[in-house]
Amino acid sequence: MSESFNAPSGPLKAWAVQDAKARFSEFLDDCLKHGPQLVTRRGSEAAVMVPFSQWQSMQLKAKPSLESFLQSSRGRGDLILPVRGNAKRREPPTL
Repeated sequence: MSESFNAPSGPLKAWAVQDAKARFSEFLDDCLKHGPQLVTRRGSEAAVMVPFSQWQSMQLKAKPSLESFLQSSRGRGDLILPVRGNAKRREPPTL
């Protein structure tokens, strides 16, 4: 039924999708008591179930969205432009 997979936070208990589905209450209880649970489909890693509080903290630590990045003042005015060379420029063509 279950194997263990190593993750950065420690070993994850693995559940085959049919076992997780058939014993969902036990699957959920294990997630809440012991942390993230790995779901496999045909032997391949498919998903991870994490407690809601852990998911919330991961969302807070995640990179900002594009919208919040563009609305922030971080990085504005910090663009360093290279010095232009002294090469002669050609004249624009006359029309």
